[in-house]
Amino acid sequence: MDKLKSVLSGEEARREDRTVLETVNEASSLSWATRIKGFVACFVVGAAFTVLGVCVLFLPRIGLTLFIVFYTFGNVCALGSTMFLMGPLKQLKRMCDKTRALATTIMITCLVLTLCAAFWWKNFGLALLFCILQVLSFTWYSLSYIPCVREALLKMLAMCMK
Repeated sequence: MDKLKSVLSGEEARREDRTVLETVNEASSLSWATRIKGFVACFVVGAAFTVLGVCVLFLPRIGLTLFIVFYTFGNVCALGSTMFLMGPLKQLKRMCDKTRALATTIMITCLVLTLCAAFWWKNFGLALLFCILQVLSFTWYSLSYIPCVREALLKMLAMCMK
């Protein structure tokens, strides 16, 4: 009976029009405590991989490659950790906001280019450059969530350049 009601009222058609992200977002019914635990766990894993990457950096032959992999995976985990707090759809919408779109694009591009430079092009100098750009773009992206901080940093940088 409920199925018939939903078909006649048009609810069934609206359910089919939803995107995959909307469906995933609605399906996540985690409690706030579970979201916090997921955020902390994912963030700690990301931080651990980043630190591990720095620790293996100086190993002969494979150190730089391991650093690039661990560091990039750590950044992806840290970025993914915020999806526990906001939900995946809201996170993706916020990442594409006008104030964050450029930083998000640069950050994701640098993540991909770092791995390409290390494994495909085998140019470790370029891979390190992209790692540095990852740090800068991830920092700039993160600062966009704190009101007025980026503007204050730009003003301070402009004063230092005079």
